[in-house]
Amino acid sequence: MEAAMTAATWMIVPGDRNVVPRSSRRLPRCRPTEAGLDPAGVLGFIEAVEAAGGLHSFMILRHGKVAAEGWWRPYGARYPHMLFSLSKSFTATAVGLAISQGNLTLDAPVISFFPDQTPSNPSPNLAAMRVRHLLTMTTGHAEDTIGRTTRAGEQDWVRVFLSLPVEHQPGSRFIYNSGATYMLSAIIQKVTGDRLIEYLKPRLFAPLGITSMTWETCPKGINTGGWGLSVRTEDVARFGQLYLQRGVWQGRRVVPEEWVAQATAKQVSNGSDPNSDWAQGYGFQFWRCRHNAYRGDGAFGQFCIVMPDQDAVIAITSGVSDMQAILNAVWTHLLPAMRDETFATAADEARLRSRIARLEVPCPDGRPSSPEARALSGKVYRCDANDAGIETVSLAFSAGRGTLSIRDGKGLHQVEFGIGGWLRGKTTLDAQPSALIAASGAWEDDTTCVVKVCYYETPFVRTFRLRADGDEMTVASRVNVSFGPTEMPTLRATHRPGRTG
Repeated sequence: MEAAMTAATWMIVPGDRNVVPRSSRRLPRCRPTEAGLDPAGVLGFIEAVEAAGGLHSFMILRHGKVAAEGWWRPYGARYPHMLFSLSKSFTATAVGLAISQGNLTLDAPVISFFPDQTPSNPSPNLAAMRVRHLLTMTTGHAEDTIGRTTRAGEQDWVRVFLSLPVEHQPGSRFIYNSGATYMLSAIIQKVTGDRLIEYLKPRLFAPLGITSMTWETCPKGINTGGWGLSVRTEDVARFGQLYLQRGVWQGRRVVPEEWVAQATAKQVSNGSDPNSDWAQGYGFQFWRCRHNAYRGDGAFGQFCIVMPDQDAVIAITSGVSDMQAILNAVWTHLLPAMRDETFATAADEARLRSRIARLEVPCPDGRPSSPEARALSGKVYRCDANDAGIETVSLAFSAGRGTLSIRDGKGLHQVEFGIGGWLRGKTTLDAQPSALIAASGAWEDDTTCVVKVCYYETPFVRTFRLRADGDEMTVASRVNVSFGPTEMPTLRATHRPGRTG
């Protein structure tokens, strides 16, 4: 599935991103029953995904209209969300457009685009690598190249990719390879003179009304291609609907129909498990699914699912570790809920509306106050030496809110949190230069304060558990999903009277 793009960590490092203003245009809406969608199936889907760890949003389109949608607060319709490898399907679309405009071909050798960065004596397998092999993840590498391509200290990712050994004949086997998609982005920039995001802006984003978008870049200014794209849930839905309509949007041909057919067909085998949606075949940066569906997907449950037989599209953002569980919920609850006739009543739709209105990432369980809060408030605890480099921790409380302060080698990072509810703000904790957050806190017991920090334009939610015993404190923290460990080592800290940190 998703490869770790940097070090094995969940931490948010946005890097250089191209920013485009937002769009106000909306897809048409209708009631579930008007689109032949049974509200009971949507309710079952919601219950199933919450049991699996919870979504951040979903949008269900049928017959071209949004029939059901929801966001788990503090996530919301107007906020973009990291897509991780769902970015790959957008990158592949750019390749299809460039091919249709005569900029390159499927069988063009990869090294032909980069004569100055190719080894002087390329191996036969590297010389045999074609654009189609990048698209189908059949480059001949024995493992994903992304870790080696982006290793610390290397600035020219293209040169590093081309220097790696190609152990097998290109086209001979499927190995998921985010580095291959990065190379597609580099090729687009090479042949068009535009960054991937700029190339797609007039050709894809503008026709679809997608104008809320960012895409990370490598040190050389090339969009990362295989990850790094952030858009709103509705933008993902628009993209899926375009593919469902075989490349036509509002009567205008946007993507060649032949490309849509090729990209979403099974180009290579990637397994034989009939119960796995990662073993149904792979196209051009699209996964084949069970039930004759296909999808783009990204780490921690970012999905654009296209269901041609049902004339439906499902867009999902989330922060889950078990992505198959989300797809299972789609097939178990939403697939049978899509039928031309439904016997649902107005009361059934009202129940669904009521349930969607209550969607929320759970705040920490506990009490709103503690008799120890006043004594703890403002005390600075100095941490023992730790790998995270955290130097001091403190909590402060005022009416209805609190502040968690953490100092490390980069400076002081503060998180303001609501008591019993979400409080929106910004922080530099785990994010440079800063990230939008919503945070909430509660007292688990008299001496333990729990603070949950939701980075609501990402999949990540970090939870701190701070337990104070006089002048001693322990700080435990975990994150909901990660490319590495989700549990951080517990910190031990001491308050030294007379010192302010």
